[in-house]
Amino acid sequence: MACPAPIGRVSAAAYDIPTDAPEADGTLEWDRTTLVVAEVEAGGNTGLGYTYSDAAIVRLIDKKLAALIAGRSAFDIGGASAALWRGIRNLGRSGLVATAISAVDTALWDLKGKLLGQPAAVLLGRRRERVPIYGSGGFTSYDDGRLREQLSGWVADEGCRCVKMKIGSEPARDPHRVAAARAAIGGAAGLFVDANGAFSAKQALGLAGRIAEHDVGWFEEPVSSDDIPGLALMRAAAPAGMEIAAGEYGYNLDDFRRLLAAPAVDVLQADLTRCGGITGFMQTAALCEAHHTDLSGHCAPALHLHAACAAPRLRHLEWFYDHVRIEHMLFDGAPTPRDGTIAPDLSRPGIGLELKRCDAEQFRVA
Repeated sequence: MACPAPIGRVSAAAYDIPTDAPEADGTLEWDRTTLVVAEVEAGGNTGLGYTYSDAAIVRLIDKKLAALIAGRSAFDIGGASAALWRGIRNLGRSGLVATAISAVDTALWDLKGKLLGQPAAVLLGRRRERVPIYGSGGFTSYDDGRLREQLSGWVADEGCRCVKMKIGSEPARDPHRVAAARAAIGGAAGLFVDANGAFSAKQALGLAGRIAEHDVGWFEEPVSSDDIPGLALMRAAAPAGMEIAAGEYGYNLDDFRRLLAAPAVDVLQADLTRCGGITGFMQTAALCEAHHTDLSGHCAPALHLHAACAAPRLRHLEWFYDHVRIEHMLFDGAPTPRDGTIAPDLSRPGIGLELKRCDAEQFRVA
């Protein structure tokens, strides 16, 4: 029996996009973001996926990953996923390798949707029509005026019920900045903070006590995500009503299993540009369901949207400022918020996104 829609060309390209202003969080500063786009061809169609990673993975996708799935049926995503993870065993499963697999896996789902003429949300088993988002940015490089303007805009203009800001660069100023953020968004909207692992557990607990009066409902990565005992301590001892979130640096199911088993988080984050694409994200969603823990999608909202419509216990997606700007700049089909939610365009097959090649070319990495 002939293989239906055998996979042909697999390729990738990297694009280096400057930020519109310097950005920083509790542990890093940056002025550009690298987008890596993967494409997979079969049956006269081309599937698209992407990740926010490093240009170094282009060669990994073009050479190593392409060979691992060449000739397989584009409908056999489970088999292709297994082949990809098996084939990189000696390279290590985490970091750059995982982001490369994530981009290819998402391209496979987009391709399957195009071959069948169906949106990915339908193929995945859509549970909800719209997905809540929370505004995310509030970088530590912002002055108070920019912080207030951005956070209040998400609430007033896009209907976000929650917003998130970065902390940790200057811990002594964090209580002031949190107070300014609360004043800007009013008392009804939820306020989240993200330290990106800037603190020790005792430092984070001390800060949590000082900002609790501003009704902070979510403290993300108060300590390094590798410090599972520290996260577990924070979860047990944080002020009432302040949830602990982490997981954005999870690259495989074992990473998430350890966080959930500790238990180290009240809400698990997963990023399908890192955790194995749509396949890995849906597996993580099933793991959350088994642990009675909500899942939140980290960054790249346009890419997460279809999987988020199908994932059980999905709380919300992160409407991350830098990624939203890039996705609207470089992709047709990027979603627009309505009343603090986004929805897929079900008239578009696959993940519903198409690269604006002419617009992207100026950012392409040689």
